[in-house]
Amino acid sequence: MAKEKTDLHQRIDSGQQILLAEVSPPPGGDPSPVREAAARYRGKVHALSVSDNRDRVSMSALAAASLVREAGVEPILHVVTRDRNRIALVSDYLGARALGIGNVLATSGTHQTLSRARAAKNVFDVDSIQLLRTYAGLAGDARLVGEKGLDGCGPVCLGGVASPYADPLELQMVRLAKKVDAGARFLITDPVFDLERFDRWWNEVTHRGIHERVAVLVGIRLLWGAEEARAFAARRPDPRVPGVLVERIAAEEGKPAQRTAGIAIAVETVERLSGTRGLRGFQICGAGDDEAALEVIEKSGMGIDLPCR
Repeated sequence: MAKEKTDLHQRIDSGQQILLAEVSPPPGGDPSPVREAAARYRGKVHALSVSDNRDRVSMSALAAASLVREAGVEPILHVVTRDRNRIALVSDYLGARALGIGNVLATSGTHQTLSRARAAKNVFDVDSIQLLRTYAGLAGDARLVGEKGLDGCGPVCLGGVASPYADPLELQMVRLAKKVDAGARFLITDPVFDLERFDRWWNEVTHRGIHERVAVLVGIRLLWGAEEARAFAARRPDPRVPGVLVERIAAEEGKPAQRTAGIAIAVETVERLSGTRGLRGFQICGAGDDEAALEVIEKSGMGIDLPCR
């Protein structure tokens, strides 16, 4: 079972800066890609986020997070409400506790029509705020699943997602405050590309003092090729991915040069936001290219030297 407070939880409490990376489990049952990814990031990040069937059907996030932990890296298990009812959501949480996983990020998930499994039925039995509240109180209040309380549900470091580009802005501030009230200790933003819009969002966050109640980390996602960048931008139209960034990558000839441009954009974004008052750190997502993500970490000066377990 997970200890009372994870290293991530302690780091949040101490007010220190945080560096995370995100990986997606492979579309198969072979554990070696997960172990290899964990080995790449071991000693380089404070924790490794494990996504939950984001864009395709993949290995169970719970299984992958357990493999990450076995490899000596602290995992953050993503749990998506899109695919499970309250029974399954609580069951996965209990399984995570039994496996020693003490960091959980609750999210509603990308709608299935934006993934490869468009014909799948969604669930959304509860939303991410309800799930956070449920996870935070399971030891003494498990009424969501018809129980008074459940054993082995000590403190867990809970997290949620923040959406700088969702409208209306006022409603997003209300949702952020609710997530914190529900028990979130950290929030990771959707990938940030449009810095002007992010600044407007962050001004509202700091004006309301939300950053003083929860650790907010900026999501950084690699766009490592023109085709990939266009596809990503098409699913997330401006202002999420300004056209000038896509054009900058597409202007380069050949995949290596386009990859280099994508890395440069990510590094510039990190450098631009690193001095932002109240921001607690970053989560880097290589979108399938872990070496590129590690290059961003190195070139932007975020590298850390953690003792390997």
